Amino acid sequence: YFCSMRYPVFIVAVLLHFTLSAGAQKKWTLAECIQYAMTNNITVKQTDLQTKLAELTYKQSIMGKYPSVSLSASPSFNNGRNQDPTSFSLITVSYLSANLQLQSSAEIFNWYSKRNTIAANQCEVEAAKAGTEKLKNDIALTVANVYLQILLAKEQEKIAEVQLQQSQAQLSNTRKLVDAGVLPELNASELEAQVARDSATVISAEGAVTQNILNLKAYMAIDVAEQFEVDTPPANLIPVEKIGDLQPDAVYAMAIANMPQQRVNGFKLKAAKKIADASRGNKYPTISLFGSLGSGYVNYFNFPEYQQLPTGTTTITTLKADAGGGVFYNIYAPVFTQEKIGTIKSDAFFTQLNRNFRQQIGINISVPIFNGGSLRTAYERSKVNIKNQELQIQLDDQKLKQDIYQAYNAAKVALEKFNASKKSMQTAERSFSFSQKRYDVGLLSTFELITNQNNLFRAKLEYALDQFDYVFKMKVLEFYKGQGLKL
Repeated sequence: YFCSMRYPVFIVAVLLHFTLSAGAQKKWTLAECIQYAMTNNITVKQTDLQTKLAELTYKQSIMGKYPSVSLSASPSFNNGRNQDPTSFSLITVSYLSANLQLQSSAEIFNWYSKRNTIAANQCEVEAAKAGTEKLKNDIALTVANVYLQILLAKEQEKIAEVQLQQSQAQLSNTRKLVDAGVLPELNASELEAQVARDSATVISAEGAVTQNILNLKAYMAIDVAEQFEVDTPPANLIPVEKIGDLQPDAVYAMAIANMPQQRVNGFKLKAAKKIADASRGNKYPTISLFGSLGSGYVNYFNFPEYQQLPTGTTTITTLKADAGGGVFYNIYAPVFTQEKIGTIKSDAFFTQLNRNFRQQIGINISVPIFNGGSLRTAYERSKVNIKNQELQIQLDDQKLKQDIYQAYNAAKVALEKFNASKKSMQTAERSFSFSQKRYDVGLLSTFELITNQNNLFRAKLEYALDQFDYVFKMKVLEFYKGQGLKL
């Protein structure tokens, strides 16, 4: 009996575990959403790869300072009439050869072209890192915006649900009065239509929450099918600085020193200047030192060895010896024949390498005289790039200042709208309270009650919208100040 009961108990325990796990589902805070997005956003990952490529270019340029060394070996089989690779005489025989060579070269002076190229590549690495920071900041600002949109949508969903509950309660009470013959059927019909409209509003609000959560998942690179819930702090508990502490001039002064885009531009300008110095150095002579070590080996196949044997003489008809007095004598030359006495045996491999060992060292001076104007054009182009980068800095600084002033003005307007909508909501609440009391005693029509209820609903929605809009506008100003994004 105990064994038969053990498995059902186990199954119940497992189901209870999953139920508790689902009930205790993690709720994401804004800080967690931002950090996760910075780590997992695909665009951020791609930018990180570009930074790694810039680092590789920088490391390669550093290695370019050191001498280059190469080792070559070229074994080959040769047949027919060839040049002996060790004696350089013409031979007609088959042989196996191998040439070994170790070469090295190093630039001694190049007008600091390589040094400036290294410095330029280092600045490009720093610019790439700052560019990644900028992208992360942009992602953080976007995530914060979507996060606040979720909070706003949830608040609108709550307001819509309260509106629906009120309409349903009014319909229930009115239906009782209609059934008792106190109120006409028209009152109940009007409230039934209101309940239907409020139900549609709740459904739309739920859809808005889901859509904003899907948008947030996309920025965070989270699977759309995964369960996801955000922490929903009340809007009035979100810390917001006083707008008086976020004057645009002070915010701009901090932003110009801290914002990643300004650091990107600074490093880009330094890199452009170093590239110009490197391009100027390329126009002048370059002095290099070079050297090499080499040797060779040859192994003949059946290379015959001959000796010469005298076999007689022959008269040289074109030459005579003058004995004087008109007497001339013939001149004779010896005649030889070649006799094969065997085949030549090649020396051992290392013996030949030692005997044929050769060394070379020298200095190379390369003077650019005429190259189609490419070096001068490259230098002039680098100077244009400096001017363009300086203009880009002015443009981005100007845009940053304009954005900050616009953000400050938007925050001021949002604050004024928020205060106005707060008063409007308070007025609508009092008006609806009076309307409800008059409706309960039969002094107000259903249509007028519904009108006041809808006015209150719109006032609450407007208040929630203006409140979150104000919070986000203030967060943007805080972002430019360099305080990060906190909820």
